[in-house]
Amino acid sequence: MTKELLATRTYKAGYVVKTERHFVGTDKEAVVIKSAYTPSGDYIGNPLWAYRLINKRYIKPEKANPSHNVCSIGFCATEGKWYGWSHRAIFGFGVGATVKEGDCTASSGWTEDYLKEHPEEDLSLPIGFTVKNLADAKRMSIAFASSVS
Repeated sequence: MTKELLATRTYKAGYVVKTERHFVGTDKEAVVIKSAYTPSGDYIGNPLWAYRLINKRYIKPEKANPSHNVCSIGFCATEGKWYGWSHRAIFGFGVGATVKEGDCTASSGWTEDYLKEHPEEDLSLPIGFTVKNLADAKRMSIAFASSVS
């Protein structure tokens, strides 16, 4: 599949929307897609999602891991919280947040069989884990995003 950049618009809030024509199969079959990116080129999602994250929630999106393709965590300086999200859920974590039984952060989202072969994929946190600083909050947001993806 090839694509052609039709337009780029940079917003003051800190994201870029690209309009692209994606060719499927033959050059006659194409679809036009608008996608939002961070200024450094990391994919956020559709423009409405980027607008809601950045302009409404004041979250600065970033990738949970440099090897990832999509931003799934971000920091909200006005609340002092790290957020994690996927297409299914979003939640913020600040100092004092604690992992409880049944929380998404307490489960990896992977099956036990898969985790036996790929233990590095288990980003879940132990029940009772309490956020003491922003580094812990970021860790919890990564666990949440991993679980709900």
